[in-house]
Parts: sequence; C-alpha cells; structure tokens
Amino acid sequence: MTPTSALPIGEKPTGLIPASPVLPPPPPPRHGRRLLATVSLFAALAAVGYGLILVKAGKVAAAEAAARQQPEHSETVEGATASTRQYARTTTAIGTARALRSISLRNEVSGTVRVVRLETGKVVAAGDALVELDVSVEQAELAALEAEARLADSMLARMEQAEKSQGASAADVDRARAERDKATANVARTKALIDRKIVRAPFPARVGMVDLHVGQYLDPGTMITTLQGLDDSIHVDFSVTQETASLLAIGAEIEVAFGARVAKASLVAIDARVESQTRSTTIRALLTGQPQPQPGSSLRVRVPVELPHDVVVVSVSALRRSPGGDSVFVLEKADGGLLRARTRRVESGIVLGDEVVIRAGVAAGERIAASGSFKLFEGVLVNDTAANAAQQQK
Repeated sequence: MTPTSALPIGEKPTGLIPASPVLPPPPPPRHGRRLLATVSLFAALAAVGYGLILVKAGKVAAAEAAARQQPEHSETVEGATASTRQYARTTTAIGTARALRSISLRNEVSGTVRVVRLETGKVVAAGDALVELDVSVEQAELAALEAEARLADSMLARMEQAEKSQGASAADVDRARAERDKATANVARTKALIDRKIVRAPFPARVGMVDLHVGQYLDPGTMITTLQGLDDSIHVDFSVTQETASLLAIGAEIEVAFGARVAKASLVAIDARVESQTRSTTIRALLTGQPQPQPGSSLRVRVPVELPHDVVVVSVSALRRSPGGDSVFVLEKADGGLLRARTRRVESGIVLGDEVVIRAGVAAGERIAASGSFKLFEGVLVNDTAANAAQQQK
C-alpha cells in the first residue's frame, strides 16, 4: 500500500503529515482608527483657532493704537448753574368772583310799568331812575291833598289873626294848626308813595339781563334785573380743608389766576365755622387792579400752606426721568480743566415755570447739564457752550 492510498475507515495514518497553510495577521481594532482621526481633527481646529486669535489680537492692538492717537469723544451741551429761589408749598382751590356790591333789583310796591330806562350791560350812576310805575292815581290824590293843605294853612292864618282881636280862642288856633299839620303830612305821604314807584340805582353799577316792558304789571318784590357794582376791587370766595384753614391768617397773600392774568390777592375774611358735610372752611380774599374777572366767574386759587423758604432749582431740561428714579448730569472738572458728566440721583419736587425744585441731591452753585443732557452718559467729556460764551464775553 502506498502512503497516498486511502486508509481504511477507522485507521490512523502512519506516514508523513503535510504542513498547515500560513494565515495573515488580524487587522487592528476599528475604534483605534477613529480615536486617531478625532485627535488629529481637534489638533487641526486648535491650530486654526489659535491662528485666528493671533490675527484678532493684532487687529485689536492696531485699533487701540489708532484710538490712542485720536482725541477723546465729547458731547456739546448748554450748562446751567443750580440756584435758589423763594418757595412755599401750596394747595389749589376753585374760587368764585363776587362784586363788592351786588344786588337783585326789585320793586317795592305793585303797579304798571310806564317807563323803562334799563339796558343790559349799561352802566348807571347812583340815583338814576331805572323803572317808573304808573302814578296817575297817586298824582290826583296828591293834588287834592295839596289843596287841603293850602286851605288848612289859610284857616290857621285866619285863626291866628282872630285870636289877636279876641275873636277866637287859643283852642281854636291849636285845632287849626293841627289840621294844617295833618294836611301837610298827607301831602308828604303821597309824595313818598309816588317816589317808591320809581326804581332807582342805589350805587354806580352795571346792569344785568333785562326782560321788562312798558305796560307790564309788577307784583311787589318782582325780580327786575341785577346790578353789579363798579369798584376797583372784587371779592374771591373759595373753600379749603379745615387743616389748611388753620394755617391761614388775615392779610396773607394768595395767587389768583383767570384767563391770561395771574394776580396777588389778600385774605380779608375766614368763616367762623367749618361746613359739617364737607369739613371745609370758606375763605374770602380781596383782588385789586384791572382787568377784573366777571362776577360769578370761576377762578383758580393757589393758597400757601407753609412759610416761604429757599429751595434749589434747576432747569426742567436738566432733569432726566427713568423707572429707576430722577437724575441730573453734574459737570465736574477733570484733568486739564476739562469737564466730565457725572450722573447724580436727585429727589425732584414741583415744577415752577421752566424750573424744577430739587429737594435733595444737588447743591446751589453746582454746574448742571441742561439743554442737550439727553445725549450724555457717565464720564463723557462735555463742552459747555454757555460757559464758553460767558468766558468770551469777559
């Protein structure tokens, strides 16, 4: 049997065994290759970033160098000096103008209108006859009474003559004298009744609205018109709280505004009682001078509730308002005599015209940025045009 012959089943070969084939080495793990790629990518990115940082730093350094060679940014504003003025805290009330002399013109006795000399808005003098009622009956009675008076006077003269010649007694003379006096009194009474039917102006005044006609019958006390006296002064009545009234005194000055005029008035009366429903007190002031408000017109009254004292004021344009509070820009001197803006928190008060009261935060004499302060920020250089103009004038 040859070595290459097939062996029976179940027998082991006894001859030479052929050599095994050579296998290639196993490939490296796949996760190792990924780690190497990631490290390489990060290294490349780091190199690029570092290069960009160097380039940016160079540009920033160049910009800073250029900026150092240019002058510092500044803003131009108009400055103002914080000053003081007299001020007293006030309260406002609504007043009513009332003429010093004002009446409702009415007739005393009844009668039919015969003459009307009233015109709306007309100025009348004291004693002018404004309305005349019919007095024809009274004039007839007056004529009869005057005749009786003349007769009684004549009878008295005769009795006095008869007494001298013993023709009449003293009693007859006294009786005649009494009749004469009675007749004279009746004449005076009738004349007074006729005069009461003439409605006259009691003082110089301006006539109000008139709706009266000849032939109209008037009952006693009928409203004819109103008369507003012509005076150089006028009363102003207004109400204040009882607390405010306790701070006021006769002679104190108040401010009254009507139309375009603002004038001073002095207190002349304070009501002796407090209104129980409103807890307010009525005050009366005297306003003098021209022009004057019409009687009955509404006025705005400003009443001081404290003594005048000095307060610090600045221009309204200097005050900066924000949700965090009010502030101003104070102009402070820096190196080289330059001005810099410094933010200063303040407590502001009432506005007085074009100025505002500063309760705290600014002292009188400090320089404040006024017009143009909205452009400023903390520490910016400031060019004060107002100060420069003052120096040039010097």
